[in-house]
Amino acid sequence: MNDSIDALQSQFRQLRLVETASELPELFRKAEQASWTYRELVQEIVCFELRKREEKSVQKRLKWAKFPYHKTLTEFDLSDQTSLSKRQLTQLQELTWLEQQYNLIFLGPSGVGKTHLSIALGMEAIQKGFQVTFVTMGELLSLLKTEEFTRKAQVQLNRIRASDLVIIDDLMYMAMDQREATLFFHLINHLDLQ
Repeated sequence: MNDSIDALQSQFRQLRLVETASELPELFRKAEQASWTYRELVQEIVCFELRKREEKSVQKRLKWAKFPYHKTLTEFDLSDQTSLSKRQLTQLQELTWLEQQYNLIFLGPSGVGKTHLSIALGMEAIQKGFQVTFVTMGELLSLLKTEEFTRKAQVQLNRIRASDLVIIDDLMYMAMDQREATLFFHLINHLDLQ
């Protein structure tokens, strides 16, 4: 019996169902204990693999986003906000603005939660399958100025250009010279055309 499970696990790995392969003995035990039908067992195997793949996909998108920390909308304190209502926060959370390709700009003094809100919305977008990138304005200008010289900047800017949502933090805190402003304008123009 053990040889046949090992062989099945090997076959699952060949089919690139790695997560299911490692979980197969446990799935068989559950099926036996609960007297699952063949259809129920197959359904459980497929659902398990899909769940694991989605979890890995979310983790990959979170890594790609490069958030400085993880914050959620439930952690966002609305009591300190006079310019944002619960209804508006709920509307932002629905992400229709992202699906309709609207740009959002959060303005306000330091410490009011602009970065927290941006990261939380980015995490919501990741959970819904969107590709997100977080970058500070300083980092972005550095990447734009070095794109033609370094492979690392090219790769990072290609990721930014491929993202569904680009979060640029501290946008208004950076003074730009003419060249930087032109590079930034071209990037934003490219992102809007996608």
